Amino acid sequence: MTTDTVLNDMDEDLAVRALAALAQTSRLRVFRAIVGSGPEGMQPGQLSQALDVPANTLSFHLKELHHAGLVSVQREGRFMRYRADMTAMQSLVGFLTDHCCQGVPCADMPVMACETACC
Repeated sequence: MTTDTVLNDMDEDLAVRALAALAQTSRLRVFRAIVGSGPEGMQPGQLSQALDVPANTLSFHLKELHHAGLVSVQREGRFMRYRADMTAMQSLVGFLTDHCCQGVPCADMPVMACETACC
């Protein structure tokens, strides 16, 4: 699957679900921390300590991010490891910018036109 295909796979329902999951301060912080951890991901205990979020609250936020398809979860013995789904994140960004500059990639737009149009 090419990047262009991945970016075009998101529909409005998936975008709304992902944006709704990110539309809460603590959840956005959790997602950004997981993204920042790279492919290694993070365990809930690490997230709780790093963000000073209680475990039960964190569990709710992780469930919402997972339900929205923004993070994956893998069991490691008795622990869980959460990783950002970078393909889903790129797909969401692609969906949001798909019609930027009236469909013309910003890199192809003259600098002045692009700055005044939308970028």
